[in-house]
Amino acid sequence: MNSIVPDMQLSKRLFTELAAPYEHQTGITRDAYGPGEQRAHELFVASAKALGLEIHQDAASNHFALCRGLDDTLPAWLVGSHLDSVPQGGNYDGAAGVVAGLAAIAGLLAAGITPQRDIIVAAFRAEESTWFPTSYLGSRSALGQLQAEELTVPRADSGRPLSDHMRDCGGDPDAVAAGHSWLGQRALCGMLELHIEQGSTLEIENLPIAIVTSIAGSFRYRQARCFGEWGHSGAVAKEHRHDALMAFCELTLALEREWSTLETEGQRATVTIGQIATPPAQHAFSKIPGEVGFCLDVRSESPEILTYLEQFLFGNAERIERERGVRFDLGPRTASTPAPMSTVLTDRCQMLASGLDIPHRLLPSGAGHDAATFSKAGIPTQLLFVRNQNGSHNPNEAMQLKDFAEGVRLLAALIQE
Repeated sequence: MNSIVPDMQLSKRLFTELAAPYEHQTGITRDAYGPGEQRAHELFVASAKALGLEIHQDAASNHFALCRGLDDTLPAWLVGSHLDSVPQGGNYDGAAGVVAGLAAIAGLLAAGITPQRDIIVAAFRAEESTWFPTSYLGSRSALGQLQAEELTVPRADSGRPLSDHMRDCGGDPDAVAAGHSWLGQRALCGMLELHIEQGSTLEIENLPIAIVTSIAGSFRYRQARCFGEWGHSGAVAKEHRHDALMAFCELTLALEREWSTLETEGQRATVTIGQIATPPAQHAFSKIPGEVGFCLDVRSESPEILTYLEQFLFGNAERIERERGVRFDLGPRTASTPAPMSTVLTDRCQMLASGLDIPHRLLPSGAGHDAATFSKAGIPTQLLFVRNQNGSHNPNEAMQLKDFAEGVRLLAALIQE
């Protein structure tokens, strides 16, 4: 098989244009179903049209660029990712996978190659659940899976429901609620997503890409609280205190120790407390905390480990309640199930990468990705990682174009088959 040369001039231009509006700001903020994400979608549509691709928009305002193959009776390849970012994030998380699809097709067209089957490049909405407390909004909408009640969830900053934001961006939430799906009418042979690695493994091991074996699932409590009793910091003896913050700390340390134990046993998981606060209207230097709010995010590729850690959480919360005279209210729960990648595609990627002399390794993903939606729908799915020097979800997110080119070469080798 010939090695396709990706269109790196197109890639460089698109990354530059995606970042341009934020030149004088801290990081990149492409807000889901807001002006930042919308601007990126408009750039995607214009770039795909310039390549001669057909543009389709679904009811959730996801966008799809269709490259016709030789045989339209064959199931199509789907290639893509999301274009939103976390607040003050980086330029490559999500966007690299969308640009990769266009760069791969541009490389095929420049080489005079018409693929055997149709190729659909997808730009999904709202993958980052920091905006709306629901996982994979855009990709699940694309498959007609979003539940009607999820359209009422408020955006974290505006407080307005998803349905309003969706309409603002040209979507039709009523059609989404009814399960209408442009993509769901297409037969797919597989879904491919390229994404920057959001950790440091590839950088440490000096490898340009990784072939992902599975995507972690999670359980999350975004509005958890511990209630104790407010008191004077100098007047209440230890045995009479019901300190909500100390109780929270004990629970956190118990989870951290159990996580360490699991790691020593070779069981992968992550436990994160991303936010913690005592009520500003009540807390003070000389007051024993009577309430603390926090959020909890636990992830693993193993359903059994997720179940175990959640039961461990419940058991320790009950013990601490009894011992300290406090009360935990974990609040609403959200969750996602782990998503294995296609072993057939994983094996094929390894074979192609070796044939193309692309250094690589296998790696599980602790972060969630749109690819998980398609894996769970029974569609053969493969996620590829590209080396990233400074982690993700921060303004210093990085990716060298030479590494990106290696990932796109592998992607192009798959979709030309």
